[in-house]
Amino acid sequence: MAHGSLCLKQLGHRTCSGAQSHLSNPGLAGYYRTFIQALYCGLNQQYPVWVVSHAGHCKPPSGMEMIEDTDIKELEDVFGLNGQVEHKLNFLKKNVSKDIKLVLIAHSIGCYIALEMMKRASELQVLRSVLLFPTIERMAQSPQGKLMTPLLCKLRYILYMPVYLLSFLPEGAKASLVRFALRGMKTCDESSIITSLNLFSVDCIANILYMASQEMMKVVERDSATIKKNLKKLIFYYGTGDSWCPQHYYDEIKMDFPDGDIRLCEKGLRHAFVLDASKEMAAMITDWLQDDLTKL
Repeated sequence: MAHGSLCLKQLGHRTCSGAQSHLSNPGLAGYYRTFIQALYCGLNQQYPVWVVSHAGHCKPPSGMEMIEDTDIKELEDVFGLNGQVEHKLNFLKKNVSKDIKLVLIAHSIGCYIALEMMKRASELQVLRSVLLFPTIERMAQSPQGKLMTPLLCKLRYILYMPVYLLSFLPEGAKASLVRFALRGMKTCDESSIITSLNLFSVDCIANILYMASQEMMKVVERDSATIKKNLKKLIFYYGTGDSWCPQHYYDEIKMDFPDGDIRLCEKGLRHAFVLDASKEMAAMITDWLQDDLTKL
């Protein structure tokens, strides 16, 4: 994917409001294809929905190369967390009119990015921000973070060689490897298998792992000031068995913000819900947004 360019899915025709999805890591829009299609249909096809990949996480189309976006190339670290926040703000600046009311739907590290966007660009007309399985604090201290931090921060380079070798496999063989890796799931979204083929690119893996290493180092303290300022606009949705944001993170934020809309999953959905529960999640969010949308 080009430096700062976007993998975009734009649906619908209505201009009074729109929804933008911010992704987890890996931040590939294809993982969310079923989710945004279900969301769009659930909203009666009345509102446009955009999903924006993280910069550098997608292979560029055939015949194109990764290049720097001239609007954000002055950033010191375009593939790091700060660069990814500016990448999403740049998308809105370029493609969405200032008078459009927005619903931000964020997942995992996308929740950190969404909060940063609301902090940096208070002029955005955010009607609601839905934060799914939010990794917004103490990532390295989470159960999964304790396991992954040494690998991501010190040993990630050793993964480049096997990825490089696997990149020479035929596309069918790569797809078979992805299906084998996901064999434990009862059902798996086919778009997730196709999208996962990007992970056989050394450039994409390097950018993905680099961003992940920054998450471990930089996502430490919860930004309670931004949450407090925007509390009435926020919906948090935590998992019960999430090793990236364990349940005691939910208990603590619920205690700190008793008036906030902070929910705990009762359906047993996994952190990576897009692999097998996209439609179920979209249906829940559609229900949550009905009161907001009737006010437009």
